[in-house]
Order: sequence, then structure tokens, then C-alpha cells
Amino acid sequence: MKWVFFIEALFLACFVLLSQVTAKNSEDIRCKCICPPYREVEGQIYKQNVSLKDCNCLHVVDPMPVDGKDVEAYCLRCECKYEERSSGTIKFTIIMYLSILGLLLLYMVYLTLLEPMLKRRLFGHSQLIQSDDEVGDQQPFANAHNVLSRSHSRSNVLNKVEHAQQRWRRQVQEQRKSVFDRHVVLS
Repeated sequence: MKWVFFIEALFLACFVLLSQVTAKNSEDIRCKCICPPYREVEGQIYKQNVSLKDCNCLHVVDPMPVDGKDVEAYCLRCECKYEERSSGTIKFTIIMYLSILGLLLLYMVYLTLLEPMLKRRLFGHSQLIQSDDEVGDQQPFANAHNVLSRSHSRSNVLNKVEHAQQRWRRQVQEQRKSVFDRHVVLS
């Protein structure tokens, strides 16, 4: 129930942000003029929020660093570009990135804190803690599928995932045994 509320709130926030940004913001369009050094005037970058037709040195460079007849020569050296961006797309991308990052962080907390406690409760504390001598051919989670299939609180999908995870753990343990004990590398 909490997840449904969270997802609805996320979609609502995205919808509100995108609906507010449909009108062009004055920060979304600009003209940027890069003027190199000219005589004793240092090179500078000028930015103005102007339309595409006014994107030239005469409308953007303010205050004009040169006088009179040098204005035309100075403006010919300047390179002006009209830039347009979508701040709505940028905001949406950042929100989605942070949401995914937050979900991954919650999953990491689950894996590091909650899963060991749940396994300890399901399998018993004595089965999880084994000495190195007992590890040998025994599998610490060999009966995980049996215990989980008897549990009525888990759904069928989670049982399949848990079974696949246990099968993978057994394969990894067998590979470790082959490499470190028998010194056989799989080809």
C-alpha cells in the first residue's frame, strides 16, 4: 500500500513540474556572444535573454566596450549563438535519477539490514553461523527452498526467485570448492 502511494505521489509531482514548465521560461532561451580581445579591451562573454532575431552583438553586448567606428569592427569579431533548452526535461530527468537512486538505496538497506534478520528468523540462528570445519560439503542454505515453500506468507514468484538464488549460491560454492580445494579451473 505504501509503494502505491509513493508511485502515485511521484507521478503527481512529475505532472505538476511538467505542467508548470510548458510555457517558455526566460531562462530557457538566451543569446550568448563570445568576444575575443580587441585592442586594449579584454575578451568577454555576454549573455542576454533575447529572441532569435535579436541575437547579435549590437543587442547583446551591453555596455559596449568600444566607441564609434570601432563598434562594427568589435562586433564582427564576436561570435553570437542562440541557445534554447528545456528546463522541464532537465527537471524530469533529475527527479527520475534521484528516485531511482533512492530506490536502490532502500534496496541496499534491505539487503544489508533486513534480509539477514529475516533469514535468521526463518532458518534459525545456528544454521547461519558455522565454523570453517563444518562448511565442507554442507550447504548453509540448502533447505531454503523447502522452508520458503512451506511458508504461506510468500508468493509463488518470491519462491522462484529464492530458489534461483539458492541454486546460484550452490553453483558458486561448488566452483570455489573446485578451484581452491581440487585446483581445477572450469573451462
